[in-house]
Amino acid sequence: MKTAPAWVDRQRYPFTSRWLTIDDNELHYIDEGKGDVILFVHGTPEWSFAYRDVVKALRDSFRCVAIDLLGFGLSDKAPGEFYTCAAHSQRLEKFIQQLDLKNITIVANDFGGSIAMRYVLDHPENINRIVLSNTWMRSLKNEPHYARPARLIRTLLGKFLYVTLNAPVNTIMPAAYGDKKKLTKQNHQHYKHALPRGSRKGPYGFGLEMSHANEWWQGLWERLDTVRDKPFLFFWGMKDSFVLPAELNHWKLKLPYAQYIAFDDAGHFVQEEKPEAMAAGIRTFLTTR
Repeated sequence: MKTAPAWVDRQRYPFTSRWLTIDDNELHYIDEGKGDVILFVHGTPEWSFAYRDVVKALRDSFRCVAIDLLGFGLSDKAPGEFYTCAAHSQRLEKFIQQLDLKNITIVANDFGGSIAMRYVLDHPENINRIVLSNTWMRSLKNEPHYARPARLIRTLLGKFLYVTLNAPVNTIMPAAYGDKKKLTKQNHQHYKHALPRGSRKGPYGFGLEMSHANEWWQGLWERLDTVRDKPFLFFWGMKDSFVLPAELNHWKLKLPYAQYIAFDDAGHFVQEEKPEAMAAGIRTFLTTR
């Protein structure tokens, strides 16, 4: 029977590891608690570990399911071209089908936002509520803040930074925190160990998507009005240096009736910096009609 590697700290991540085979690849996930389903979908360079404290706080009342996307965490690190947002979204749909998840509340961040929202847009009848943080779902190709690093990632230097030096974990992740002290050495190691050398196609694939996924994102964005009556809750770290606070304004224009909670002292990874506040906000959101 497959088990989690020894480097996983069971005090920090006290969950039963499970795997599901989808398209000949084994995807790792956790499934904790009972009640209404909350499905957590991470971004880069994360895995389900990122939501550990939120899951701990909510599993007494909800069924918390958190997936490791292909190429991340304890899921397979398959070779080949499996790492587009569209491909991740297709696997997520199969994951939901195989686990027979119903009346789902989505919680997603970063690249996970659009991956999860594709399911929301295609299957609104199976969605209860949506919780998003520091994410986007529109074309970014004409914005220099995103276009410049996207061009770099496509170069040999960019590939070296991602694949050899593990820049998403070693450089970008620490820089994206609002409070750098929140990224402890022990927690950081859980992201480093999950992406050893030779197994970094997942984050590199996401990096390339900054150039290649813009039409896909824009297509989803243009469909957002079809689910605008669904209950949305946004958490936003205002010190995010990657997905700028201005992105929140685009969401507000599209979803004026959504709820928004901003943290002036948090950065990109709200679930790491403000897990207690996030869990409390989600609990209130799901129990208030």
